[in-house]
Amino acid sequence: MIQTMNIKIHRGTHQIGGCVTEYEYNGYRLFVDYGEELPGGQKSGNLEVEGLTKGDTSKSALLITHYHGDHIGCITKLPKDLPIYMGKVGRDIQIELSDHLKMVDGVHQEMFDRLQTVNTFEPGKPFEWGDMEIMPVTVDHSAFDAYAFKIGIKGLSVFHTGDFRTHGFRSSKLPDVIKKFIGEVDYVVCEATNVARPDAASLPEHDLQMEYQELFTKNKGNVVYISSTNIDRLFALYHAARHAGRVFIIDEYQKRMMDKVTQRDSIWGKSNLYKFKETYKPFVLSIENGEFWMNDKFKKLLDDKGYVLIARSNPRFDKLIANIPGEKQTYLSMWNGYVDKSKAAYNENLAMSLGDGFLYKHTSGHCDMNSLREVFRLLHPKAIIPIHTDNPESFAQLFSDEWPIVLLNDGDYMKARPRRSIA
Repeated sequence: MIQTMNIKIHRGTHQIGGCVTEYEYNGYRLFVDYGEELPGGQKSGNLEVEGLTKGDTSKSALLITHYHGDHIGCITKLPKDLPIYMGKVGRDIQIELSDHLKMVDGVHQEMFDRLQTVNTFEPGKPFEWGDMEIMPVTVDHSAFDAYAFKIGIKGLSVFHTGDFRTHGFRSSKLPDVIKKFIGEVDYVVCEATNVARPDAASLPEHDLQMEYQELFTKNKGNVVYISSTNIDRLFALYHAARHAGRVFIIDEYQKRMMDKVTQRDSIWGKSNLYKFKETYKPFVLSIENGEFWMNDKFKKLLDDKGYVLIARSNPRFDKLIANIPGEKQTYLSMWNGYVDKSKAAYNENLAMSLGDGFLYKHTSGHCDMNSLREVFRLLHPKAIIPIHTDNPESFAQLFSDEWPIVLLNDGDYMKARPRRSIA
């Protein structure tokens, strides 16, 4: 008897944020991601999904690819007895983030509480849900500890990519990971974020680090605005500042984020990228009376050595930066849509903190299309299903010369069959 698996895209066939995918076999349901919809994009509102948001969840589980809000942000709305699985380091980073923000946003208190019951998995170690086997593998993304999954039943396998790229620090390992843990698959359910964005920056992270190093050497005062959960970029900036001979300044929250990786006895903990040099420690800001501490000795240190300050757009950082004497070069090291008034994600506070004359130095967390083709050739699927995209038709035009592309609408499902069953 030919084994089949039902694949259903509840959301994400025509939008980038808030994807929800379901894999069902023998009554067991495995969902991947349940996040927020992005501002400015197509909106479908609250989902009503049997086995996930309502009904019998006794044979359901949810996998989280990574901690970005459009992938994890809605888990607080789910039944508390629904099992949720994600990577351990990623869970710990989200716990730190939610703990930091819970006093200003009640949703983060709910997220902090929900994360206490989330199960974790390890890369390269399969586990089962019903008769489905899940193989989690790490992928490189702008969120640390991000995962793709091989989901299989007897004679049939699907590779769910999650968000990933091939130009990050850890991307070179992806072909070996695919060969060792994944192999060829029947289907790929693939993120296609950049299909309609040929100008999306895909500069290798290492090259971006070198550009920052040159700029930090040239400019004595440097202020970089960046997400505190972009762990790879934080460490790249640390090493760029170190080689430029500048003082690397972070606050206690950013230090705790980086320590989530440095204190791990894992593949990342062994990498020189994620280590602080004994002879070059970050300068960690302390707070007194609600403001960052600063005195004349601190100002002299910065005047003598120069500095790289990792900043966020809030009054405390604004005041600190204003009180540091001398000229400063500011940088934006995150998506520039946050400072584009034409975008729904425009952040007025960030734009004001940056001011005029900032340099945009960033690279995408998503794969370019040429590299995506190379990944598909390694996986050798018989069909590909694009998600996490606002232009699936362009995806089909781009890749249909080598593979059948299955275009679904939200709520559609397909019956996945093994390769050998296709006439």
